[in-house]
Amino acid sequence: MALLDLLGRRWTMRLLWELRTGPLSSRKLRHAVDGLSPSVLQDRMDELRGSALVELRVGGYALTELGKDLLERILPLHAFAETWSAAQKAEKPLRDDPAP
Repeated sequence: MALLDLLGRRWTMRLLWELRTGPLSSRKLRHAVDGLSPSVLQDRMDELRGSALVELRVGGYALTELGKDLLERILPLHAFAETWSAAQKAEKPLRDDPAP
């Protein structure tokens, strides 16, 4: 359950997602995640580093092998989210119609 607690914290999943293509500096992460404060970024990265999902390299923060493994397991959830989002958009006009 500790992993779910970590992943459920605000911005954690988004930060992992942004690191999927390679290392990013703190500045680039903040730019990629609009609305993320520097202090929250530091807190989340400390938590992810402490959980061995992210490491700090010369090029910035990067996923560890364990972090990459986690992201691979999350990818099917991303595919589901895309399908779900499309279905929600398609149904929205129906919900706005008043009941007869």
